[in-house]
Amino acid sequence: MGRNVNYAKRTMIIGGGAAAQMLLKEIRNAQQSPYEGDKYAAQFEPVCIIDNDPKKQDTLIMGVRVVGTTSDIPNMAKRHRIEQIILAIPSLQEDARKLIIDLCNETKLPLKIVPFIGTLILGENTSLLGQVRDIKTEELLGRDPVKFNNKNIKAFIHDKICMVTGGGGSIGSELVRQISKYHPKQVIIVDIYENNAYDIQQELVMEYGDELNLVTLIASVRDYYRMNQIFDRYKPDVVFHAAAHKHVPLMEASPMEAIKNNVIGTFNVATLAQFHNVKKFVMISTDKAVNPTNAMGASKRCCEMIVQYLAQQHEGCTEFVATRFGNVLGSNGSVIPVFKKQIEQGRPVTVTHPDIIRYFMTIPEAVSLVMEAAAMAHGGEIFVLDMGKPVKIVTLAENLIRMYGKEPYVDVPIKFTGLRPGEKLKEELLMQEEGLKKTANKLIYIGKQIEINCDTFIHDLIELRDAAKENDEATAIAALHKIVPTFTTPEKFNHEALIGV
Repeated sequence: MGRNVNYAKRTMIIGGGAAAQMLLKEIRNAQQSPYEGDKYAAQFEPVCIIDNDPKKQDTLIMGVRVVGTTSDIPNMAKRHRIEQIILAIPSLQEDARKLIIDLCNETKLPLKIVPFIGTLILGENTSLLGQVRDIKTEELLGRDPVKFNNKNIKAFIHDKICMVTGGGGSIGSELVRQISKYHPKQVIIVDIYENNAYDIQQELVMEYGDELNLVTLIASVRDYYRMNQIFDRYKPDVVFHAAAHKHVPLMEASPMEAIKNNVIGTFNVATLAQFHNVKKFVMISTDKAVNPTNAMGASKRCCEMIVQYLAQQHEGCTEFVATRFGNVLGSNGSVIPVFKKQIEQGRPVTVTHPDIIRYFMTIPEAVSLVMEAAAMAHGGEIFVLDMGKPVKIVTLAENLIRMYGKEPYVDVPIKFTGLRPGEKLKEELLMQEEGLKKTANKLIYIGKQIEINCDTFIHDLIELRDAAKENDEATAIAALHKIVPTFTTPEKFNHEALIGV
């Protein structure tokens, strides 16, 4: 079909509708052009089409024959010596999409995908061929992307001075990106790591130029006096507190750093927000704060308690809120970038345990949750996202290997390395005693606020702070157990998880 076939891969197209016809037309036009043509088009040699419509079977669509239905994908891929597959049904529902992706995975061939209809209509790229892309990992998670109320977020952010601590990190930088879309009065990035802060600063300068009032500051949330100086000078209306140490095994080896950065850092920024009459303070939490089995998770639960403690005081005008979600795809330290690097370097993919499961969401979803929760918050809430079914990490690894056109355990070994220090087999999103309360968004819930004994909490917090400052690990960990009574050992938790207690 046209020229440049020497460079083309034999391609199966799934779907014989309008999207497939547009795709075939673009490939034909590009390949028959007298010019050098679209080099991307030269990668495709359409060989056959798969479609479930009985009337289309054994017919030609723009010269390409329909050879079977979706159940025939594995056999037809072998028969026609297919080298790659394009899924060209943009309007496909999530369950049907996942079923077809599973059938394509059986072929061990690379799979590309035509984006959703909304992307085709609203996207700037009017070429359908230009929008064919590799399948995204999040499309294997088995649920639709969460939708959020942008009107609420727009009203909340517009013309506000917004400060993001940890603004250079995975979550913090996406917060800054999304905030910038809603015409804030000013955006203040605060981060201790200058490389990340510089990267997001330059990205926003290129995107918005002088239209965005952007300030980028290098500072540590541990430094009370430096943070006070920033609050006093810039007077933020909203503070998103994303600065934290979050890596479980590293924090098990250095628990004092988790306490100093997470607990003391949160206490510093939250109390300063209250003192400087910030309208809303939003803390980024984690599902690892629920029944924690490690110092990082326990420190984040302590941060949630600080937020709830300050909300209970009803002093000043600040509304305090925490947002809790699971693992974030593609974030710094997450499994996906590690798996990709291992596959691309020809190394075994390492998974800690065959039974380990996690809840996952995309970075934009996580940040949209934070933004909408902040918009609807009245103070003291812990917002929790219904993230659907948890995903087995080994299944995620297997699917990712297949996306590279390879066979798990044959072309790419999967090596089980054992649970890391402080690691759970499964994470939970809610503590039992919190209960659930619905919100206007059916996938966002509010955990019931736990009353905190103000006298003992502050006393215990001071004991924890003093021990951390002295790097007295034994006293600090004991104090953390005292503050967070659900803080348990991973051995006890994992044993109960395995026997189904």
